[in-house]
Amino acid sequence: MTDRSRRNGFFAALTAFSMWGVAPLYWKLLSGIPALETVAHRVIWSLLMLAVVMAWRGGFGVLRRLAGEPRLIGLLALTTTLTAANWLLFVWAIVNGHVLEASLGYFIAPLINVLLAALFLHERLRPWQMLAVALACGGVAWRVWHLGTLPWIPLSLAFTFSIYGLLRKRAPIGALDGLFVETLIATPFALGWLLWLQSQGSAHFSGAGTIAALIGTGLATALPLFLYTIGAQRLRYTTLGFIQYVGPSLQFAQAVFLFKEPFSHVALIGFLFIWAGLALFSLDALKRTGRAA
Repeated sequence: MTDRSRRNGFFAALTAFSMWGVAPLYWKLLSGIPALETVAHRVIWSLLMLAVVMAWRGGFGVLRRLAGEPRLIGLLALTTTLTAANWLLFVWAIVNGHVLEASLGYFIAPLINVLLAALFLHERLRPWQMLAVALACGGVAWRVWHLGTLPWIPLSLAFTFSIYGLLRKRAPIGALDGLFVETLIATPFALGWLLWLQSQGSAHFSGAGTIAALIGTGLATALPLFLYTIGAQRLRYTTLGFIQYVGPSLQFAQAVFLFKEPFSHVALIGFLFIWAGLALFSLDALKRTGRAA
């Protein structure tokens, strides 16, 4: 692979994670609309956008393939449920002033990935990885001890995202094809919900600005994913892993400095535990990459 190809992959991945990082700004535009309705629109318009990308990349052969693989359809139905839950919770968290908690979820997710790989893929944890996971658990335990409740928003986002990744890792289907099928599976439910809202006179699909913003949810979903697939194809996994921290870092900055969400010393210490774990995890990955080189 040429240096130019790797450079293009780097900027594609960086753009994707940056778009995911500033996503709260977009979802805040729709804060007057219930999260479930917003996600329903996101599913439908994402399907249309992804269909355009699929047609541009060569067609819909994946649908013919799935006709003969019912087990894969069942697996994708399960990942669809996880994706929908993750999207719904993320949008709900943003519009209800929990951007900080959402960012914490995506800081935790890489460490949850390591833990799930050890539990279900029988990958042995290296000592530094074990310490990184322990620090993340320590951060969560600190929050529970001081606040008396589980940080359910970040944990739910992290686990739905990580379990989704684990299942998709085992599914013999590409990222773009998989997301297209997942949105296709979810579309009848999303369309049914929107039609019901319309029949009850409680739909929000009116006004040029609101309509444009709702349609734009498809582009906000499909474009960063398309750029991410380009980066994933052209970059080493370790490099991609580092770039992914751009997303939650931008979300964290928006929560603290733009949206002025409360950030107590308890939250700071919890974040420090998580960041320390991520630092160890990243250093371990760099060390192993250097040895492999």
